[in-house]
Amino acid sequence: QVQLVESGGGLVQAGGSLRLSCAASKGTFSTYAMGWFRQAPGKEREFVAVISWRLGITSYADSVKGRFTISRDNAKNTVYLQMNSLKPEDTAVYYCAADPFGTIPRNIPEYDYWGQGTQVTVSS
Repeated sequence: QVQLVESGGGLVQAGGSLRLSCAASKGTFSTYAMGWFRQAPGKEREFVAVISWRLGITSYADSVKGRFTISRDNAKNTVYLQMNSLKPEDTAVYYCAADPFGTIPRNIPEYDYWGQGTQVTVSS
C-alpha cells in the first residue's frame, strides 16, 4: 500500500510561485507514474500534470502548460510540482496520485493511490 503525503501549499499573490512536494512511502515509487490533480470548490477534480516512471516523460493540462513543471526524485521517493505565474483560478486543493501500471495517465480512474491534498490559494 503506497502512502502519499503532499506539502508546500499555502497562500500566494497572483504572479507568485509555489512548489508542492509529494512524498511516497512503501511501494516501488520509482516504477510508478506520478500525477498531480486539483479540485476547486464546487468543481470536479481535474488533471494537472503527470510524469512517467521511465524516462521522465511529462504531460500537462493546457491551463498550466508553460507555468507549471512536474519533476521527480526517485532517490527521495518524491515528486514535485513547481508552480509559477500563479493565477486566482489556480486556487484549489492539489492532490498527488500514483499509478503502478500506466505511462502518462491523465484520468482519475487510472490512479490507484491518492494523497490527502494540500490547499493552494492565489489572491488577486
